[in-house]
Amino acid sequence: MKRKNMKKTPFNWDKNSDQPYSIEDKEYKNMMRKKNMYDYIPMLFSSSIILPISLMVSYFFKGKGNDSKDFFGMGVNLDKGEAQIELIKELNCKNLLIRVPLEDIANINKYVSFVKSFPQCKIVINILQNRKHIENKVLLRKNLTLIFSSFKGIVNEFQIANAINRSKWGFFSVKEYLAFYLIAFNIRNESFQNYVLIGPSVIDFEYHYTIRALFNKLGIYFDKVSALLYVDRKGAPENKQLFTFDTSKKIDLLYTLASLAKQSSNKIIISEVNWPLSNTKPYAPTSEKECVSEDEYARFMLRYYLLAYGSSKIQSVFWHQLIASGYGLVDNRKDLRKRTAFVVYKVMLSFLQDSKLVKYSQSKDLHVLTCTLNNKKNKKVDIIWLSSKREIPLSEFGDVYDMFGKQLTKNINISQSPIYAYHK
Repeated sequence: MKRKNMKKTPFNWDKNSDQPYSIEDKEYKNMMRKKNMYDYIPMLFSSSIILPISLMVSYFFKGKGNDSKDFFGMGVNLDKGEAQIELIKELNCKNLLIRVPLEDIANINKYVSFVKSFPQCKIVINILQNRKHIENKVLLRKNLTLIFSSFKGIVNEFQIANAINRSKWGFFSVKEYLAFYLIAFNIRNESFQNYVLIGPSVIDFEYHYTIRALFNKLGIYFDKVSALLYVDRKGAPENKQLFTFDTSKKIDLLYTLASLAKQSSNKIIISEVNWPLSNTKPYAPTSEKECVSEDEYARFMLRYYLLAYGSSKIQSVFWHQLIASGYGLVDNRKDLRKRTAFVVYKVMLSFLQDSKLVKYSQSKDLHVLTCTLNNKKNKKVDIIWLSSKREIPLSEFGDVYDMFGKQLTKNINISQSPIYAYHK
């Protein structure tokens, strides 16, 4: 995204971490928050009713089962270059999420060409908002129509905006976001009826924003519900927040909310997740204390995917992203360097991209995901790991492979690094 020769605004882009900087103009920020403060009333009211009900009935909302056709996804960016084309082919990843910023609408043809360079992939376009388009509805309608028209016949799924509960991204209330989404919703209904619209793309475990968006009274509808569902930026995906909410329980609650809302389907995508990497400042999206090593990153990534797949409640998980020095599978600070996680992701796809979930089970710190592999004549495989530091021996299995795809033949232990164990 080009930002040169622009008039100074409270909103500035950090190209190192691929996100906006925090707003430094405190006076402006406080003014906008005061202007939108009354939207907290319906948010608090709806959350005080919907959240307790959802927690009570969450157990009764079961997933619909999963095949893996659309499950494993990756984020790629125009500004990271054409090297991504061959890297995606090497991974054999079939589902991509690509950002198209309204800030860069003048270069829409470049984004179309970039999308066309992945003809083998199903693609979701993530339309990034900016304050100018939030405030100017005429301009928003014009440029959303341009985006929808430009991708006609190429893409039919669009996430409308990103991280709507972070003011640095441009919105100061869910009310502002709903007005933004309504424009896209009306354009779709008027001229692009086959398009799938996705939202509200709330980041982190802040479901009061999700509730405010899903239980709206504007007559809009979310064809899919998206979330940027981070769990523990400095720890494992099995770690708990608020004493009980690990990855699985956060997914359960989100699925319940989407199922209860008349204004959405319960088709859920996780449109962004990652872990920040140690010693990558200024490219890491967080401070160093939240960062993890490359080995931890690889383990946590794989286990996050396994937990989300095992829930049978998530349609897609898009890893953010392929190339990023501070949090990606490939480091581009000098030459392109594939991190450990690149290999782990590739092996994960080779086993599970053409699979069907049988069951996921957990006994204390022991986790087992069982799948049938369609590309292996429906062979069954267990992916097994521990969420603690202990190790236990594995016995009575067929061929076993580690998370790097290396076959293990003796002294096989279950540990924090998942293994793929074929049934005899």
